Amino acid sequence: MADTSSPSFLQLALARQTVLAGGVIAYPTEAVWGLGCDPWNREAVEYILELKQRPMEKGVILVAASVEQVRFLLDPLPDAVQSEALRHWPGPVTCLLPDVNQQVPEWVRGKHSSIAVRVSDHPVVRALCEATGMPLVSTSCNPAGRQPARAIWQVRRYFGDRLDRIVPGALGGNRKPSRIIDIVTGQQFR
Repeated sequence: MADTSSPSFLQLALARQTVLAGGVIAYPTEAVWGLGCDPWNREAVEYILELKQRPMEKGVILVAASVEQVRFLLDPLPDAVQSEALRHWPGPVTCLLPDVNQQVPEWVRGKHSSIAVRVSDHPVVRALCEATGMPLVSTSCNPAGRQPARAIWQVRRYFGDRLDRIVPGALGGNRKPSRIIDIVTGQQFR
C-alpha cells in the first residue's frame, strides 16, 4: 500500500467534531477519495446525495474500523454468513449484509434489504471511524457521471467550500474501488 500516513490528533479531533455535528467530510480511502458522514444523521446523508446528485434509492456504503463496529449487523446472521464476511475483512472488499432487524436507516440502505459494509484496512479510514466511535458513510467523492477524485485538488474542484472538512492523507494502493460481494449469494457486483 502507498504511504497513507494518518492525520494528526488535531485533524482527527476536528473531523470527529465535524461528523458528530452533522457535517460532511472528504477523506482518502483505499482507491479514491470518499465523502463521509454520520449514517444516522439523515440531513448529512441527504446532503452527500445532493452533492453527488445521487438518488437515495441506490444506497451508500458503510465503512468501519473494526468488525466490532458492525457487530450489530453480523450477530443476527447465520454463522456461515458471518464467517464469509470475516474472510474478506479487514480489506478492500465491501460485503452486502442482510439488515435482518432493519437497524440501518433507509437513507443509507436505499431500496435494498442489505447494507453495503467494508471493514477497512486503510489507516485514515480506520482512524476516522475510531475517532467518531462508529461506522461512517463512504461514497466516492464525485458528482454522478464524473470520475471519482484521486487527488485532493479534484476534491476541491468538485465540491470547493461545500464540504465541511477535508481530512488529509494519501490514497491506498488500489487502482479500483472496492469489490462488492453479496455475502449470501456470492454474486460480485464490481
